[in-house]
Amino acid sequence: MSRHYLDHASTTPLRPEAAETMLAVLHAGAGLGDPGRVHHEGRAARELLEQAREQIAALLGTRPRQVVLTSGATEAVNAAVWGATRARPGAPVVLADVEHSAAREASARLAPTVTVPVTATGAIDPDAVGEALADAARQGRPAALVHCQLANHEVGTVQPVAAVVERCRDLGVPVHVDAAAGAGHVPLDVDGLGADLVSVSAHKLGGPPGAGCLVVRRGLRIAPLLVGGEQERARRAGLENVAAAAGFGAAAAALAEPGRLDEEARAQRRLVASLVAAATSVPGVHLLGEPDPGRRLPHLACLAIDGVEAEPVLLALDRAGIAAHSGSACSSESLAPSPVLAAMGADADRSLRLSVGWTSTAGDVAAFAAAFGPAVERLRALRGRALPTGRAAVRSAEDVRP
Repeated sequence: MSRHYLDHASTTPLRPEAAETMLAVLHAGAGLGDPGRVHHEGRAARELLEQAREQIAALLGTRPRQVVLTSGATEAVNAAVWGATRARPGAPVVLADVEHSAAREASARLAPTVTVPVTATGAIDPDAVGEALADAARQGRPAALVHCQLANHEVGTVQPVAAVVERCRDLGVPVHVDAAAGAGHVPLDVDGLGADLVSVSAHKLGGPPGAGCLVVRRGLRIAPLLVGGEQERARRAGLENVAAAAGFGAAAAALAEPGRLDEEARAQRRLVASLVAAATSVPGVHLLGEPDPGRRLPHLACLAIDGVEAEPVLLALDRAGIAAHSGSACSSESLAPSPVLAAMGADADRSLRLSVGWTSTAGDVAAFAAAFGPAVERLRALRGRALPTGRAAVRSAEDVRP
């Protein structure tokens, strides 16, 4: 049976440009050394590292010196929160529950948090952010940081980042933008945006896992999360992963080619539109989040499925050769359902996220369209008894033959 991968928003396959670059670096072997050394091998590694930094900066719209290479977006988010909260100890962090768990949990560990509401589409209200900041200032403790993701990782809603940055700038509060879900899928001009800190992941855009970066606004000084070395201009200790950085840079360079990002986005919007049309043709299935495709990430859509829990749907799709994702607790490593969907007032236990990428084809859409309706119909036939979970869900899904 052929497989159809519709979970690119979790991680997308390594682009050939990245794979070829990484293999070349790894094959160099003893020809490369510590980028911090002045010998030939060290200088060779440094050249690769700085080339990657330039490529990443070009895609993100910033200067290479502002790019701090990390092990991924999770580390970058934690570094942003650590640096901002150390600058203002005890000051609150303002965010919405639709932020990624890395932002929410890192903030709650280091500072009191103030949660702002979101709309039914998952959008942050800039005015609510402004009110929260003004209230904190009136209490004599100006906020240490505001989180505002570039776009939501569950439903794809593009956030009003520029408006949030403007509110924060007026009150002198730094802003962190989690761009992991959107970078490489929508245009991003970090310097033009004016955010203080921006976190990016490589594996979400076709680079390798274990690579990412934190973009730090020019002139901003924050305490490093990782100490014990002077790497990354003393902003992140530890020997840099040259091969992973080079792969990240190669993927960024591919996406920065004239017209490449727009071309991929157009293709992905068409595929997602077809997926949504196929899914919503089934009664009781509707789109969650922003309905306007122009205000949603091009490569993903989140669906609500009335009367059927997510886990058996995912298992039935998997048996049909289709990989997808859900905000349900049963389909993830978390014991709690998606706080993103809960903040929007949606039922995470009955949600399905579909996402395409640079390898996706119309055949993937056709496979989903053929499998989804019959799977939901058969599972709904089980509504006469309690909907199954756990091992019972596996047995029930096995009965939902493609």
